[in-house]
Amino acid sequence: MKNRLDRRFMAAFCIWAIIAVFSVIFSFTTPQATATTRSIDLTTAIRQIAKQNIPAVVHIEVTQRQEIANPFLPFDNSPFFRFFFDVPGMPRKFQRELKGLGTGMLMDSKGYILTNNHVVGGATEISVLLANGNKYDAKLIGADPKTDLAVIKISSRSPLPHVTFGDSDKMEVGDWVIAIGHPRGLDQTVTQGIISAKHRRGITDPSSYQDFLQTDAAINPGNSGGPLLNLNGEVIGVNAAIVSQSGGFEGIGFAIPSNMALYVAKSLIANGKVARGWLGVSTQDLTPELAKSFGLNAPRGALVADVVKGSPAEKAGIRRGDVIISYRGKPILDGSSLRNEVATSPIDGMVNITIIRNGKEQKIPVRIGNLEQAIRRQASSLKARLGIDAAPLKPKVARKFGLSTRKGVVITWVDPTGPLGEQGFEVGDLILEIDGRSVRGLAGLMDLVRRIRPRQRLTLLALDHRTGRTGYVQIRVR
Repeated sequence: MKNRLDRRFMAAFCIWAIIAVFSVIFSFTTPQATATTRSIDLTTAIRQIAKQNIPAVVHIEVTQRQEIANPFLPFDNSPFFRFFFDVPGMPRKFQRELKGLGTGMLMDSKGYILTNNHVVGGATEISVLLANGNKYDAKLIGADPKTDLAVIKISSRSPLPHVTFGDSDKMEVGDWVIAIGHPRGLDQTVTQGIISAKHRRGITDPSSYQDFLQTDAAINPGNSGGPLLNLNGEVIGVNAAIVSQSGGFEGIGFAIPSNMALYVAKSLIANGKVARGWLGVSTQDLTPELAKSFGLNAPRGALVADVVKGSPAEKAGIRRGDVIISYRGKPILDGSSLRNEVATSPIDGMVNITIIRNGKEQKIPVRIGNLEQAIRRQASSLKARLGIDAAPLKPKVARKFGLSTRKGVVITWVDPTGPLGEQGFEVGDLILEIDGRSVRGLAGLMDLVRRIRPRQRLTLLALDHRTGRTGYVQIRVR
């Protein structure tokens, strides 16, 4: 009898223990699951997100007036041309007007609007249409071609609806997203999809700061500058580009992550430009063979190929051959990810960089420099090597010659006895290419010049500011 009672007692105790364990487990998991279910109802989520955000998504119309050189001007004095066309006096330049459409999002109740630089860059007139039908003239606050972002502003007497920004770093492949925009002028279009991939680079300009989110949410011409939202209704990306053979959506769209976009937008609003950090290294991506030779298990990290003399990297002790694997505690996948992280670092701030050197991991503290100041210092090499000073293309100059502000530099000073001066270059002329490689702004020119050997012969593609005509010129650098 006693043994039977003992067995019953032990059985009851075991059942009680099992129930207690499951109660503890469910006490941790159930509330969280319940909260998630309550916060996102997939049957109505897209409807709620659209209703919440459509009032803050705007339709942008731009007008760009360009002055272009007359392509027939060289034949103005040709008797043959005059005989057949009977042109009494040919104008040197023509005026043309271009129209464009895009999307933007109200960042706050004051009227600041985030959009793409390629939507509003170079525009002479910007008009904004709200979802409620109200129309406003907008002014450009600032643009950043390197990230293809811009901020414009409208003025309203009453507070305006606006979006809320989320953390793009928390998005994972497979997460649901919603795009809102005005594709092909079709206002307030809502599409849905997922995050197809992260960290896509080299999609547009290879020299720009890119870290795209890839999505299969339908994006078409006119969607540019519109929001990509998560299921909480937060902006996690700015729709910017598509890959397409037909010109329409084919399932591959790209959005600028909200963390990058918000950093750039705040800088543009505060200063009209973006102040970027500078480390002072040239890097290359790792191949499986290189990774193995440096003692790495996988080809992840940025291999330091060169260190600029006097740069923050050199002062901190970073050397050629080091592999940077972490920056401010964030893993570095390749050279592009390092460049993006450095760019958004506080200038004069201290950061910890983790490197692999001789197969061993070590941390190095570095004080980050100012990229703009570094470029100014490096500009002295232009005087020494080419005999010129140069500046980035301003939108007005780019419009005049029908160029993008991302391609070329304008000469601001010429040494008559220098390599370019001897070939007849003048202030106002443009340098577009060096040995077949596009000059991507002043930083791109500096990078190309730094790689040139003494007394090397170069072929430049230049534009004559007087006639607007382009041509190739050979020079020998100092």
